[in-house]
Amino acid sequence: MLTVFLPYFLILVTIFLHLSIWTTAQEAKQEREFDYIKGSEKGPSHWGDLKKEWATCKNGKMQSPIDLSSLKVIVNPELGKLKNYYKPQNATIVNEGHDIALKWKGDAGSIFINGTEFFLQQCHWHSPSEHTINGRRYDLELHVVHHSLNPNAKSKLAVVGVLFRIDRPDSTLSKLTKYIKSMMDEEAEKSIGLIDPSKIKLGGKKYYRYMGSRTTPPCTEGVIWSIKTKIRRVSKEQVKLLKEAVYDYAKKNARPIQPLNQRGIQLYI
Repeated sequence: MLTVFLPYFLILVTIFLHLSIWTTAQEAKQEREFDYIKGSEKGPSHWGDLKKEWATCKNGKMQSPIDLSSLKVIVNPELGKLKNYYKPQNATIVNEGHDIALKWKGDAGSIFINGTEFFLQQCHWHSPSEHTINGRRYDLELHVVHHSLNPNAKSKLAVVGVLFRIDRPDSTLSKLTKYIKSMMDEEAEKSIGLIDPSKIKLGGKKYYRYMGSRTTPPCTEGVIWSIKTKIRRVSKEQVKLLKEAVYDYAKKNARPIQPLNQRGIQLYI
C-alpha cells in the first residue's frame, strides 16, 4: 500500500517545494525601501524614520502633495504661460516597482520657469491622484519631471502635474500599453525608440503654482510645482493596467495630502 502512495507523496512534496521557492523569490523581488500601505512599518507615516537622509519626509515644512483649495489661491497673471520646447528623443519605459516611468535618454527639450531652463527627464503616473482640488481626489496623476543644470538655480526640480478622470483612453498610455503589459509585476526597462514628448497632452494654459517637494523619499524640498487645472481623460482599463503592473505595495501609489503650512498657492489665468 505504501508503495502505491509513495509516488503521489513525492509529487506533492515536489509541488510544495516549488511553490515555497516561488513564493520566497516573489517576496525577495518585491522587497522595498518604502511602501504606500496604510499602517505599514514602511508606509508614508514612517518614511522619515526609515533613513537619516529621509528625515525631511517627517520634518519638512514644504511637503507635497497638497490640496489645491480655492480658498487659498491667489490669481497671478504675471506667472506667464507655461511653454515647453520639447523634441523627439530615444526613450525607455521602466517598471520601478512603485511606479511606471517613461524616461528620455538624451536632450528631449525643456521648459522655462522664472528665467531658468529646466530640462525634461521623465514622466510617471500615480493612481489615484496625489494632489486634490478642493478636497476631490482624481483617478490618476501624471508627473512630468524637469531638472535644472544651472548651479546657481534656487530650485533644481520643476514638475508639471496633470490630473485625470475616468472617461475615454489617454493617447499616450495607449501607445505604451503593449510595453507596460510586457513587464507586469517585474522591475524592468525596455527601449521603445523615439518618443516625442510634445505629443503628451498636458491640458490647457491655466495652472496652479506652489513650492513643494518630491512625493517619494527622500522628499527633497524646493520643487516648483505647476498643476494644470484642466482635468484630462483616461480609461478605466488604462488605470487598472498601471495598478496591476506595479508591485502589490504600490497598487495605490499616492502619498497622503501634506499640510500647507502658510505656503501660497498661485493660479495663472
